[in-house]
Amino acid sequence: MRTPPAVEDLLRALAPQVLGTLVRRHGAFDACEDAVQEALLAAAVQWQGEGVPENPRGWLLTVATRRLTDQWRSERARRDREAAVAAEEPAEPGPDEHRAADRDDTLTLLFLCCHPALSPSSQVALTLRAVGGLTTAQIARAFLVPEATMAQRVSRAKQKIKAAGARFGAPPPDEREERLRAVLHVLYLVFNEGYTASSGPDLRRADLTAEAIRLARELRRLLPGDGEAAGLLALMLLTDARRAARTADGGLLVPLTEQDRSLWDAEEIREGTELITDALTWSPPGPYQVQAAIAAVHAEAARPQDTDWPQILALYRLLAHLSPNPMVTLNEAVALAMVDGPTAGLDLLRTLDGDTRMKGHHRLAAVRAHLLEQAGDAPAAREAYRDAARGTTSLPERRYLESRAARLNEGDSDGKA
Repeated sequence: MRTPPAVEDLLRALAPQVLGTLVRRHGAFDACEDAVQEALLAAAVQWQGEGVPENPRGWLLTVATRRLTDQWRSERARRDREAAVAAEEPAEPGPDEHRAADRDDTLTLLFLCCHPALSPSSQVALTLRAVGGLTTAQIARAFLVPEATMAQRVSRAKQKIKAAGARFGAPPPDEREERLRAVLHVLYLVFNEGYTASSGPDLRRADLTAEAIRLARELRRLLPGDGEAAGLLALMLLTDARRAARTADGGLLVPLTEQDRSLWDAEEIREGTELITDALTWSPPGPYQVQAAIAAVHAEAARPQDTDWPQILALYRLLAHLSPNPMVTLNEAVALAMVDGPTAGLDLLRTLDGDTRMKGHHRLAAVRAHLLEQAGDAPAAREAYRDAARGTTSLPERRYLESRAARLNEGDSDGKA
């Protein structure tokens, strides 16, 4: 039986608060995280039949503490520690327990899950499980890997955190900025994987985009004075607003310039635009704010031909200064082509030909194909589309790229990608 959405949302919101309380009391992040997962599963089953308790957070904390006690009781070497936990465990959560649980450790957990000792894929998996409250099975389904594989990834991540001697607390002041950027990057990775799945039959995975937006809202709530936290949430909202227009019948990808803009989500556009407009009035611009500003300029255009491409080009050049990387250059080349013509865009793309980071990446071939098509070089564009199609593991992207090549085979080089 599927857990009601309202209960599922409540459990996800409470998960990091309960986990934070346990880890603050007892340490042992790995054991506490397992105990909280068991409590969440118990709640998902019991609350459906009996209803949500008056104090759901206290209920979860009590059940998780009992699970932790049971776990340590079974390990004879930890008899003393188990006794200490048992002595602290309340039979029912009282007023003092409620006050202790009021402390919100979500940000501390995010820092811990994005510890520099972990690989990006491990950071993502651990964040979704410990902070997002997702089960290992849910994360495995989202990333199209076997549950056993994801369980091993999560287990290794917790072992690495333990081996690194990571403590449950705020990072040192001299590391905080770098660690916060890592947290933002992990949430960005989760959103991107959901918005354009890197593999599989579907273009997007709605559960991942929704969870990324929820966690970005949490981060924004916890850090109201951080412009990049606001920028990341704005970027997600403005990008997600296009989801209904991104696919046609049969799941074929529809590029931005061909989308039916009446299908865009006006409320997400309004919220995202207000967020980024406000942030830029008081925060120095950072990469996520600039990307959100670019998305807002696209959202302002009622028709593709109304897009302010000179402003977008200027923003991409600012982004290239703040965060130089080949993906920014790809997008800058598209904007440059819209302002100065496809030849200018192709010239900029050539600067990436020797970049080892782009070796075998299908997006370089895809953008080159698009600009060659704009320039009227149908044979070269067709081959570039085919190269890009061979390089992607996303079936919707492959079908789209093959369809562009096929159109050029038919002598139609007027379409815009």
